[in-house]
Amino acid sequence: MRYSLLFIAAVSFGQNWPQWRGPSADGISTEKNLPLRWSKTENIAWRAPLEGLGTSTPIVWGDRVFITSQLGDGPFEGRSRDFDNAAVARRTGERPKPQFAVQAFDRRSGKLLWDYRLDADGALQPVHIKHNLASPSCITDGERLYAWFGTGQLVTLDLTGKLIWKRHLGKEIAPFDVLWGHGSSPALYKESLFLLCDHPPGAYLVSLDKRTGKERWRKDRGKEKRSYTTPFVVSLAGHDELILNSSQRVDAVDPTTGELLWWAGEPNRVPVPTPVFHDGVLYLNRGYSSSPYLALKPGGRGDATSRIQWEVKTGGPYVSSLLYYQGLLYMANETGIVSTSDAATGKTLWKDRFGSVFSASPVAGDGKVYLVNEEGVTFVLAAGKEKKVLAENALEERILASPAISGGMLFFRSDQSLICVRAARP
Repeated sequence: MRYSLLFIAAVSFGQNWPQWRGPSADGISTEKNLPLRWSKTENIAWRAPLEGLGTSTPIVWGDRVFITSQLGDGPFEGRSRDFDNAAVARRTGERPKPQFAVQAFDRRSGKLLWDYRLDADGALQPVHIKHNLASPSCITDGERLYAWFGTGQLVTLDLTGKLIWKRHLGKEIAPFDVLWGHGSSPALYKESLFLLCDHPPGAYLVSLDKRTGKERWRKDRGKEKRSYTTPFVVSLAGHDELILNSSQRVDAVDPTTGELLWWAGEPNRVPVPTPVFHDGVLYLNRGYSSSPYLALKPGGRGDATSRIQWEVKTGGPYVSSLLYYQGLLYMANETGIVSTSDAATGKTLWKDRFGSVFSASPVAGDGKVYLVNEEGVTFVLAAGKEKKVLAENALEERILASPAISGGMLFFRSDQSLICVRAARP
């Protein structure tokens, strides 16, 4: 059983995509008749220009598409040895004070419906040259929209753009201080909003009341931890667990109290990916160059090393999370290599170099797997044990954000645009 936020889709608009990686946080859509072929000009429903930058995923609820952005350049790290072949983001120009934006677009036309702005408050963390302080994706429960930024600023809006409540964790708890900038997105669970701040000076996990923003609990996670991953809840028989992929190991905590339940895995320098869960098994690539990836049974207490079903020590993606779809695992990494593995054993079924760099996480639906590289090319694969590329579709814009699927359409966020792709008309 996959974890679900139990969102009810609006029938007239198809399945909602309320968070990064969709309704079940696993990148899978249950919709049919999804797009197969498109180009910069073909099968484009609309293209909305974006003033700001960000690598956050488009979020779709009903008739609205939401994104977050940063306007105005902040400090950034020079090009590192990691991702030497990556495309560099455009610059948005110097401003006296950079701003963050939360924007809503009409799902049918791409018209900008509202634009909520806030000034970046506090010292700006230098970020990796690939992204900025608008990397976390927003999330919605259908009533409220939660947007978090790399300074620690958090705003909760209603779906018309009106402020409900706000917090500034960078001032209230501790300054945000993590190499290359904060990347973890918020996660919702029942009446709680989870925020993971695994930063080396002092790591913590906090649960806020999603209606008021008041703290429900906060757990100190020690020092010298790093994580850019999003918390992930799995439902087991009789209880739920909150999974955290961090530099020390993988932790599971009680989502109602924050108490540590179990742990597994070896240290990893830069954990970025988030797990997926299917039929009682957790699948996870840990991150960093040529990541290890594994399958383990959650549950139990203490050291869960014995619950690891299989582990491959190298070859997984650095940034993008893996995809479980129809019994197979799909991965695309920072050297342009795409592979498919048997989820039951971890055995690689095929591997090939597709070129460029993959930062966006794969998504799937309608028997198709969508892999988007940084050059804006989407490879559409037929789901299955053999490699079968159905289409290569070039939007000719730099894309790092993972796509969203809703209402039979795909939504892409590039450096320049928010793009809605539709299926070819008969």
